Amino acid sequence: MESFIIMAFDTRLLGALRVLTSVVEAGSFVGAGETLGLTQSAISRSVQRLEKQLKVRLFNRSSRAVTLTDEGLRLYEEVLPLLEQLEETVEKTGRAADSVRGRLRVNVDAHFARLLLAPQIGAFLESHPDLSVEICVRDQLGDMVADGFDVAVRFGKPEPSTLVARKLLDMRVITCASPLYLSRRGIPRHPRDLERDHHECLLFRDPSTRRPFPWEFHQSRKVINVAVSGRLVVNDGMTYLAACTAGLGVAQVFDWGLKDLMETGQLVDLFPQWADEHWPLHAYYLSRHHLPAKVAAFMSFIVALISREWPS
Repeated sequence: MESFIIMAFDTRLLGALRVLTSVVEAGSFVGAGETLGLTQSAISRSVQRLEKQLKVRLFNRSSRAVTLTDEGLRLYEEVLPLLEQLEETVEKTGRAADSVRGRLRVNVDAHFARLLLAPQIGAFLESHPDLSVEICVRDQLGDMVADGFDVAVRFGKPEPSTLVARKLLDMRVITCASPLYLSRRGIPRHPRDLERDHHECLLFRDPSTRRPFPWEFHQSRKVINVAVSGRLVVNDGMTYLAACTAGLGVAQVFDWGLKDLMETGQLVDLFPQWADEHWPLHAYYLSRHHLPAKVAAFMSFIVALISREWPS
């Protein structure tokens, strides 16, 4: 049997082995053909190719019967369990593709993770008890395939890639400061006052350039750029917001999660008439085709969650 195992494998071998077992189970080439939907001559050619490849005769043929040779019997007895195991594995794989189970690795933006995903992920886990979720907070998308991620949720415009990018929402950008800061430095009346009066602005590092994001102000289709300055640069949204609330300077932030801070007066929206800039939030996954059930379930959860938080 060793020669059977070490022989070179080609794409027709698996089919030939299935023909072999069908001939044995049907008791004839005709019966095997009916089972597999092939002609008798096709069954015969497949057996002949297998015999030629193995360099042994597998069947004794007569006008009345087809029986296995000793070598054929040995091959059949060893191959049949392997074929059955292979078919079972393929069937399990197919079932797994339709069931929400295993491990889901998610690459997420810190702002999204802390404000929305972490507080709500418990409901998703309760709905899918056979699934475990690994949330990885990163400042860049990176290489999803090489890093082993199933799905990503990130702010910003998608870069050219083979990934599927699904837009989830647009987040408005506002410019704000705390009453403590404004009591010390005064209230700017126009975005250009930030540069002209040398206001202390909190800067957020762009992970792709490693430099602070430039500040833009949008009013309908009008856009102005302001060369702000500041001594504090951060790369985490919650740290950024905390520094602003503590009175360290002026910040440009998403309006997401600021309702309580605004209503209680902890933050002041400085230029509501210049707040038409929006940043998109996208979900990324590897392919539209044969989307794993765990990814499809997560996408449905996220879409429903966002729809609930920001009804259109």
